[in-house]
Amino acid sequence: MSDPVLYEVNEHIATITLNRPERMNTISGDMLDMLTDYLLKADADKDVRCIILTGTGRAFCAGLDLGEATRHKDGATGIASGAVTQTTINLKHTPPTALYNMDTPTICALNGSAAGYGMDTALGCDIRIMAESAKMAAAFTKRGIVPESGGTWFLPRLLGWSKAAQLIFTGRTLKAKECLEMGLVSEVVGDNELPERARAVAKEIAANAPMAVQSSKRMMRMGMEETFDTHVQHVFLQLLPLLRSADAREGMLAFMEKREPKFEGR
Repeated sequence: MSDPVLYEVNEHIATITLNRPERMNTISGDMLDMLTDYLLKADADKDVRCIILTGTGRAFCAGLDLGEATRHKDGATGIASGAVTQTTINLKHTPPTALYNMDTPTICALNGSAAGYGMDTALGCDIRIMAESAKMAAAFTKRGIVPESGGTWFLPRLLGWSKAAQLIFTGRTLKAKECLEMGLVSEVVGDNELPERARAVAKEIAANAPMAVQSSKRMMRMGMEETFDTHVQHVFLQLLPLLRSADAREGMLAFMEKREPKFEGR
């Protein structure tokens, strides 16, 4: 039996794949832990400069497995059971929290439908590239719950209050073209082109100075919560050690010599 989450690293790119196609990659309790662990592993790996998150089969992730009856490792029964409480789920060790706090850039390659938890997980990635046949569904209110994994935080920032409210309150399903027009995804490509396109973007990111890329992401994240004056000070403090790095010297030397730089992450 294949692992429900796959992990591989190649050319400085970590690819994490949800691998439960027979269940449309719905997330079980064990998968929550496995996905979080792999995200944290990739973020801690100095060889990894970009992460691609995708799925197998016809869905990226159809949400949490509401019918799961297995036991979670901390003793709670299935995700949708009444046994799941604030004390049985560690909110600091979940995929959305890991995605938000990591400095390594993330790309979500939406190979198919992303609903509920799957949509929130996609929103937690920095860049979203979507197959033209894929869809997004914020169907939480249709299930009697709220977007539990970041949707109420991400969507108003991505879309503005009015569009986010309409999407969340109605639980609408969006086609790829609508997602692109609304700004929920960066690109829409043909289904067969998605893996190659996601990897091409990842390789473009991985070719740059990794410490500079990660610092840029960290500053973007901090800037969402700071005043301009405070942010400028934090950017300056990030810039000082970068200017002393070997990668900065290589970047400037490569520019002067009119060649592609070779960054080592130091």
